[in-house]
Amino acid sequence: MTQASHSAGPGRPAADTVLERFEQWARDTPGAPAVLVRRDPLPATTYAELDARANRLAHHLLGRGLAPHARIAIGPTRREEAVVALLAALKAGAAYALVDSGDTRTARLQLTALAPDLLITDAAGAARLDRGGGPPVLLTDEEAEGIAARPGHAPDRPPRAAAALLFTGTAVPRPVPVGHTLLLAAHDAWSRVARPAPEDRHLFTGGPDLTAFAAGWTRALCAGGALVLPEGPAWRPGGIAEALADRDVTVLHTDPAGALRLLDDGPAPAPAARPGPPGPAPRLASLRLLAVTGDRLYLDEHAALQNGLGPGARVLNVYGPAEAAGVATWSELPQPPRPPDAPGGLALLGTPFPGCRVDLGDGELRLTPPGGGDALATGDLAVLRPDGLLEFAGRLRDRITLDDGSPLDPHPVESALRTHPDVGAALVAPVQVGGNTRLVAYLAPPPGAAPAAGAAGVEELRAHLADRLPAAEAPARLVRLRALPRTRAGQEDRAALPQPPKPGARPARGGKYGAGAGGELPGCFGFGCAAVPLAVLTLLATDLIWPGSTDLTGVPGPWSLLFSLLYFFECSAFAAGLLFLFAGRKRMPRPGPGRGLTAAAHLAVAYLLMAWWPQDNLYRLAAKHDWPRQAALVYTFNVPLMIAGAVVALYLTRAPAAARPGSKD
Repeated sequence: MTQASHSAGPGRPAADTVLERFEQWARDTPGAPAVLVRRDPLPATTYAELDARANRLAHHLLGRGLAPHARIAIGPTRREEAVVALLAALKAGAAYALVDSGDTRTARLQLTALAPDLLITDAAGAARLDRGGGPPVLLTDEEAEGIAARPGHAPDRPPRAAAALLFTGTAVPRPVPVGHTLLLAAHDAWSRVARPAPEDRHLFTGGPDLTAFAAGWTRALCAGGALVLPEGPAWRPGGIAEALADRDVTVLHTDPAGALRLLDDGPAPAPAARPGPPGPAPRLASLRLLAVTGDRLYLDEHAALQNGLGPGARVLNVYGPAEAAGVATWSELPQPPRPPDAPGGLALLGTPFPGCRVDLGDGELRLTPPGGGDALATGDLAVLRPDGLLEFAGRLRDRITLDDGSPLDPHPVESALRTHPDVGAALVAPVQVGGNTRLVAYLAPPPGAAPAAGAAGVEELRAHLADRLPAAEAPARLVRLRALPRTRAGQEDRAALPQPPKPGARPARGGKYGAGAGGELPGCFGFGCAAVPLAVLTLLATDLIWPGSTDLTGVPGPWSLLFSLLYFFECSAFAAGLLFLFAGRKRMPRPGPGRGLTAAAHLAVAYLLMAWWPQDNLYRLAAKHDWPRQAALVYTFNVPLMIAGAVVALYLTRAPAAARPGSKD
């Protein structure tokens, strides 16, 4: 293991913070582009302009009485403003934490966990994030005039706090303090491996709150390069591929799914005059470096990405939790001394970044971040291969307990499944059937291939695993998906896997991630067709139960027509609620909420749909000043409606067990 270098590069003076590295580039190359917004008609923001804007905002923060060592949450809708704000926070001696105003639910969870002293955003971001009772808010657009009037030089350097607070990628995010020493050491470690150049243009595809960007911005701005940023709070479909061409991106930072998606169009054919292997995919032709982080990357996927780039380009598979500021280990195809026999079943972590140290205790990877510090128990499993490379072996949080009490790590099973030619991705999860634990394999086809009707069945897959795994570890059932669900951080999302259909049920169609083997209840079309005749019967029964409640003889047009439609919608909602009461329960189970809450949510949804029909008819027949009846109606219908809504909200926001506080990245 080697130590991280803290030099600023050949011929450059040493700097002890990433902020000083950036400021040195602003002095040396003031006219160089620092920030480019995709398809923005305005010129790029230069280093000098970015530095001056950050200085003015820092003076504004200090002028507002910013407390020493403050925590500043940053969540404007334009990422360029976020870059200005994080630099200003460092200049003002505060610690920054980036939140994504485009993902309101996650951002609010982050703000709750962070408890910041100040939130920097804009009017649009505040509308999404500020619920009242939170920290003071600085709206950069509304205070733009006051900020612009501040001095453009750097303020006196106040006492430094932690540099950043990086969020874990779990469903319940946790802020991790990262000091100036670690942030600089992580940048130096990255620089020694990736060798960034001032000519580089960096594109990050994940949210600004993810560690890849929240700590990785230094890879561009502390090396003289430029950041290519989206136009709004999130990338639209296809925006990443277009940005690669629009801004001549040379370094792309993304997750495995995002990287493989860019290969869907396939490589460019070789010119007829120059026979040979196909060239790179056109959208990747400008890349010299592709950094893939966020989840395991199998060696066959790594090779496919490498083949999609031009000659001399590199693909780095990076493993780095928030506690290590995004750098821990890295792997590259030339590292293994010889090609493995089954690359589809091998996911490498490779070797530690310079300055990092990794140790294995009972198979768990313990990481000492670059620059030193206490060893971190990551919760991730690894093995040290004879060639000296680390191999990913799973995560403790994914471990399954079998019926005999023995633990099972699903990663080896999933890796073995991936060696079958019909399988491009696999997850294995436990399901309770009759009090027994059964293993279910969730399979997706290889990139570019559709789920095939003639794909291997469960018996063929069990036979494929027979000489690779013990029989008890082979899945008993399988579910085919178009793609595996993933979290915002790019990790495969086990908590979002659908429940497998019951044995013997009809094959299902549709679903968010694709069709599964087995069957489910009829889809929305069949459900709606069944509700229509029931709605008509309900409408006919209304006057029998509440005579005169739908009498519109004294109502002039067009209001009579509108009220007629209202009555039909009430009856339709009652019919849908009745059907959901008897047929909806089987659609609702999912990991996390538990049977009791699921049953309560099922009844609550049925009540929310059914209550309007009797409620409105009784209201129409009640005298305006019949206070006893009015009070009875309110407490019989309206209060239960509120309770039902709260139950459904609790069901929908209940964190899955695998993602609750205490689970690791």
